[in-house]
Amino acid sequence: MTSDPPEVEYHRPRALPAEPSALAFGDILTVLGQQLGETVEDQQKGRRRKLKGVSFEYDHEPRTVHDMAGDAGYSITSNWFVQRLAQLAIAKQVTKSEMCVFLYVAGGQMRGTGIAHFTQQEITNGLNVEARRVKGATQISRSTVTRAIKALCEYGWLERHGNGAIRLNVRLWFNGNSSAQQDVLADIQKDHGDTPQSFGNYIGPVPQQEQLTMNFEDEELSPQERAG
Repeated sequence: MTSDPPEVEYHRPRALPAEPSALAFGDILTVLGQQLGETVEDQQKGRRRKLKGVSFEYDHEPRTVHDMAGDAGYSITSNWFVQRLAQLAIAKQVTKSEMCVFLYVAGGQMRGTGIAHFTQQEITNGLNVEARRVKGATQISRSTVTRAIKALCEYGWLERHGNGAIRLNVRLWFNGNSSAQQDVLADIQKDHGDTPQSFGNYIGPVPQQEQLTMNFEDEELSPQERAG
């Protein structure tokens, strides 16, 4: 007579949950917290399982894509205005002094404000830095700077903004992001209104009607002269 074989206890395989369990989420949060140097506040009690074969990828710390010369940062300019400024200078509708004063002030504006803090003497001294190093170089005078600022205000490119402060037309040249520019434009509109002749909207000088002519018939220009 043979005996029956001993009964073997069978365990049904545990079904995988359809959705990730709270425990799995807890494990992932814990690992993320360790990797990022943070602490998961709500730690679940009980036995923890180690995550195996899990890797995390991190982007490098974001850096600006700009690589600009000098250590004074950078500004955003209207491409139209930069070309317009060059055209006006060639046509002698703005003077060299006016262009130099505007560029110097525009490069000194405080980020996000459209404001540059310069006295007329500080602008004069700043523009003459290089000329002082060159023997016989012509320097700009304070009176010339004064006249240039007056003209630039008439053009709508600059305006006086309190003692020792100058505000730029930030539609032409602005150091800051678009949100900051919108805030400055709102302040300008509050101060000046919103008409075509208001500061911020008006952009002079008005082109002169005289047509510039050049006589190319008298003599043949050399290649160097054609290049300017």
